[in-house]
Amino acid sequence: MIVVSGATGNVGTELVRALARAGEPVRALMRDPGKAALPPGVEPIAADLTSPDSLGPVFEEARALFLLPGYPGVAQAAAKAGVEHIVQLSGVSAGTGNTGNAVTRYMAASEQEVIESGVAWTILRPCAFDSNALRWLPQLATGDTVRVTFPQVRTASLDPYDLAAVAARAFADPAYRGEILWPTGPEAQLPAEQVTVLGGLLGRNLHSVELSDDEARADMLADTPAEYVDAFFEFYVDGVIDESIVRPTVEEVTGRAPRTFAQWARIHTDDFRQAGTVR
Repeated sequence: MIVVSGATGNVGTELVRALARAGEPVRALMRDPGKAALPPGVEPIAADLTSPDSLGPVFEEARALFLLPGYPGVAQAAAKAGVEHIVQLSGVSAGTGNTGNAVTRYMAASEQEVIESGVAWTILRPCAFDSNALRWLPQLATGDTVRVTFPQVRTASLDPYDLAAVAARAFADPAYRGEILWPTGPEAQLPAEQVTVLGGLLGRNLHSVELSDDEARADMLADTPAEYVDAFFEFYVDGVIDESIVRPTVEEVTGRAPRTFAQWARIHTDDFRQAGTVR
């Protein structure tokens, strides 16, 4: 049994599908199993990762775990229950070691816990996700203008489908135990270039408005704690991390090239079209 935390999220959904296609027994963790549409044979189970002591039933007969970052005690609970291998999702910033940064701090703490858990581990440090473009849906529902933060920052954004494929291979191949993997997409793009791609697919004359740092900070503070806003400014304004680097990880691990942003957007066109119908 492979346990997948965050099974209804962008990455977890793809990983559950990938493992099910491979014939692996999968237990999908979520807060409300009654609302999830899962592949046949996948076992849904309610779980609260903020309460590690309650997770005993989750790990019964489980040999492996895909773990989201930021949940102290879960890796230890899994190890205590007999889980043999944990694939820990992390992020690029964990490589900086700067625990003064709020995002880096919880990523690094998650990595440290799994490494010290005593079980085999694989750590994934992906760059930004293509699915981050879904944050533009509310704007696309009201017009053709997209306000973009950090407009000069290029990212080799990654399709969650490809990250899930890397995670699935890490479970299947013991060679990836004890490894830190850095998956990226195949090209580094500016936000405006992604907006242009979306406009072409949707047949809409979309245009982006570049926010100043002050405008971006004000927008982000509306729904994000200040310490995390500061963290993202360190990443993208101060340049603490560089997510424009294109790495061969996805192809090396899966045997195929990662999807482009345009390929991801084409698959998810309906999500953006539905936003357009609200106008």
